[in-house]
Amino acid sequence: MASFDAPSIVLSRKGYADSFTLARYLETGGYVALRKALTMFPEDVAAEVDAASLLGRGGAGFPAGRKWSMLRKSPVSYLVVNGDESEPATFKDHFLVERDPHQLVEGVIIAAYALQVNQAFIYMRGEFALGLERVQQALNDAYEQGMLGRKILGSSFSIDVVVHPGAGAYICGEETALIEGLEGKRGFPRIKPPFFPAVSGLYGEPTVVNNVETMSNLPWIVNNGGAAFAALGGGRSTGTRLFALGGRVKNPGVYEIEMVKNTFRDLIYDPRLGGGILNDRKIKCFIPGGVSAPWFGPELLDLPLGQDEVAEKGSMLGSGSIVVMDEDTCVVRAAWRITKFFSRESCGQCTPCREGSGWLERVLYRLEHGGGRTEDFDLLLDLCDNIAPGLTWPPQQTTICVLGSSIPSSINSALTMFRDDFAAHVKNGGCTHE
Repeated sequence: MASFDAPSIVLSRKGYADSFTLARYLETGGYVALRKALTMFPEDVAAEVDAASLLGRGGAGFPAGRKWSMLRKSPVSYLVVNGDESEPATFKDHFLVERDPHQLVEGVIIAAYALQVNQAFIYMRGEFALGLERVQQALNDAYEQGMLGRKILGSSFSIDVVVHPGAGAYICGEETALIEGLEGKRGFPRIKPPFFPAVSGLYGEPTVVNNVETMSNLPWIVNNGGAAFAALGGGRSTGTRLFALGGRVKNPGVYEIEMVKNTFRDLIYDPRLGGGILNDRKIKCFIPGGVSAPWFGPELLDLPLGQDEVAEKGSMLGSGSIVVMDEDTCVVRAAWRITKFFSRESCGQCTPCREGSGWLERVLYRLEHGGGRTEDFDLLLDLCDNIAPGLTWPPQQTTICVLGSSIPSSINSALTMFRDDFAAHVKNGGCTHE
């Protein structure tokens, strides 16, 4: 059974209907961490985050403290918060900005103080209408309370925070494309090197880019200490993490559980969490970290929810989205829909991604709709190999960002694990699922 010994760190207010309001936030300990941080040296605040070993919650899993420390020798100009959550079936950041925007704002101010940055931006997906409204209201409240602006809370530190709604492009979840969008340009990922944000970020200045969930952990870390956070979880995967559980489960939703101490089986089957598979069917496979990730079969249900543990089995926790497919799921249709999404969202800069995604989508479409051939199986894998040579994980890069090299994941997984399902589509003249 799942372990529930860990404290609720970022979802501590989930039981309150008015969790998004300033009154509720202050009543439940809000902005205490900020006041404490302002009594500390900025480098001491950064040291607590480093001691926490907080892995970034945006997908790449890079330690936040290390990202900050990379810039200690040269002043940081900007802090950018990535709230452009666009991965299909990923909705944890969406939940946070709607339900606890003040926690995010407090985390941003703490991070800005630690980095001694006077200008921060929260870049959010444009479709998050309610989330945008609530984050902006939280910022307005913080300004009125003297927690933002000049010499906040009587200190010598000044900080301004701006909310920037994106135009709804998946590619702007990639940090350099996000920066392009923030500068008013089309969201094209930049070539790295030289355009690592830490070196040349927003407006060509050193920039720190962190995820919404990463920022939301900071008030708890400052209040309780980095060591208390690091004591949770195991190995490199410390603390708790939000998981967006979707697909064929009885209780889809956002759950905060301790890393490593819990398994995929706990998350999917525990009655306090996912509650099992709909109609008590058997599980066929699951995607462990967003649709960019290679799939797992039911034999890996007991794998711990840890960054390294999942990586060792050839996939990733990624965006924190776990999608469950049952025995009645059409894996051909699932792979086609994922590929169709990537094809639509490709920015078009790189030929393997721009052209390859469209070819793959068309082949999968004809398999799903009755025009498939047996030779299409090898054709699909050959196309995938051209986009990500060797079809290994992590994938080989042939494109500027990882969108292109992520496209083969679902196709390679589906064909490798369920080739008979593809053969049945050819034999039956298309899909027989409802």
